[in-house]
Amino acid sequence: MATYQAPLRDMRFVLEEMLELSSHADLPGFGDATPDVVTAILEEGAKLASEVLAPLNAVGDHEGCRLEEGEVRPAPGFREAYRLYAEGGWSGLTALPEYGGQGLPHVLGIVIREIMTSANLAFSMFAGLTHGAANAIANGGTEQQKALYLPPMIEGRWTGTMNLTEPHCGTDLGLLRTRAEPQADGSYRISGTKIFISAGEHDLAENIVHLVLARLPDAPPGVKGISLFIVPKFLVNPDGSLGERNAVRCGSLEEKMGIHGNPTCVMNYDGASGYLIGQPHQGLRVMFVMMNSARLAVGVQGLSLASVAYQNAARYTRERLQGRAPGGAVAPELAADPIVAHPDVRRMLLSQRAFVEAGRALAYWAGLQVDLAHKHPEAQVREEANDLLGLLTPMIKAYCTDKAVDCTNLAMQCFGGHGYIREWGMEQFVRDARITPLYEGTNGVQAMDLAARKLPLEGGRAVRRFIGLIAAFCDRHADELDEFVGPLRRALGHLQEATDRLLQDSTPAQTAAAAVDYLHLTALVAFAHQWARMALIAQHRLAESFDDAAFYRAKQHTARFFFQHMLPETAIHLQRIQVGAGVLLAFDPEQF
Repeated sequence: MATYQAPLRDMRFVLEEMLELSSHADLPGFGDATPDVVTAILEEGAKLASEVLAPLNAVGDHEGCRLEEGEVRPAPGFREAYRLYAEGGWSGLTALPEYGGQGLPHVLGIVIREIMTSANLAFSMFAGLTHGAANAIANGGTEQQKALYLPPMIEGRWTGTMNLTEPHCGTDLGLLRTRAEPQADGSYRISGTKIFISAGEHDLAENIVHLVLARLPDAPPGVKGISLFIVPKFLVNPDGSLGERNAVRCGSLEEKMGIHGNPTCVMNYDGASGYLIGQPHQGLRVMFVMMNSARLAVGVQGLSLASVAYQNAARYTRERLQGRAPGGAVAPELAADPIVAHPDVRRMLLSQRAFVEAGRALAYWAGLQVDLAHKHPEAQVREEANDLLGLLTPMIKAYCTDKAVDCTNLAMQCFGGHGYIREWGMEQFVRDARITPLYEGTNGVQAMDLAARKLPLEGGRAVRRFIGLIAAFCDRHADELDEFVGPLRRALGHLQEATDRLLQDSTPAQTAAAAVDYLHLTALVAFAHQWARMALIAQHRLAESFDDAAFYRAKQHTARFFFQHMLPETAIHLQRIQVGAGVLLAFDPEQF
């Protein structure tokens, strides 16, 4: 069975040495996140993950969820694990203090999300969706709605969901048909069917707060006619106590490839009581708070699955004996050498490691941008953080999940035939990872969001800031870090050339054809920037005879692998962007 131990040393490296978390102590919540407090939180989170959640991962996969007369029963052990999670205060770690949260930095929440998701993706989704729903209510709800719904959600007594997709429409929300009819008491009767609703029904918590997109009778067509409603499983009395069961039921559970431990529900709303959030016909504005949070969270899911798969593959390859290393035995006292001695096994391991460690640094950096965008007193800093988030959100969601599929497959490959056998746990990581490029907006949609929407905003301001930030790093460290700055400059040049082409000489069809390559090119440059920063820190620490020299040497070696084996792909992406859409559009659709 697969196991998990949180890589706390590497997590602290990113938080303390790369992000320098303590330097932001003047921002709300950061003053409480002292190094000792952060260490204690990470250690307790790691303990819960390894001792409680990870052992349930295979249980959830094997047992799945059961639908019994409209009630969903999660796998054995999940209810007790959720109670421990809620009692430990994990659901309120970064939530608003005025509603019972601890108010710690968002970036710390990203770290804990990685830990919990690596241990058990299916379990972590119950809490992750609740966090997003609470944020949407906090941003768009009335003071009465916040006071009524946020405290029990933050406490973990209630969970949350978001209901967008319908049987006939997914990405194109303008086609949705769920209706909301105004009632005399100010509520609305919600009627319709939503599908693919993660954690839509279960008995882990006392109540489930559904956020549902629907149309009012006078709604204009398309996305401009969508409103957002709170629809609780149990109606809530003015004093916060629970009333009667609402007219919302789980009609069926989807039979899925993976994440069996989390129920994916078809939800039927039969005149259920709902309550408008925000203004009529402006539901997407509020829901996008949750959607953007969810997209970053899905990127972290990809990172997490790649991390735990790599961890198990690395251990297995150190222990598995088979054959002799090229050039002679490395363990002549044994009947065979550990397979980690073989160059191709090392290639697979380093491909995973190079992605995981840079992906972690990039995800945590994005988490810090969330904090800066919401908490920094200077408008210029908030604007710059928002610009970066606009680029990083689709990039992290799409690239980290595409690579998660690659990395979990590589990890399984390291096991050979044993990886295909259920008892080792590797094939579950592959199956679980496969959903991540699909939900919360497919990765093709994320690429179009970056190339067609985020790139041209304000004349390309966000991308130019991103490129300028990395160019400035190269200028500052060209002399001391030439081994990495040279290749980084070349890759940045590829990104600049692709950006200029899409901004100045691209039709909508050409942009659409180039979008995925442009996202991957941008992500590779972002990863290279993170690796160059890590290599710089490692170089300084080794020069200072800093403790833990082996850790910093490993950083340097992994950086070299990334720059030599992975970063050159930017040239291929640029070539594809330059070719344009011609060959794609020339093909007769009837021939597919």
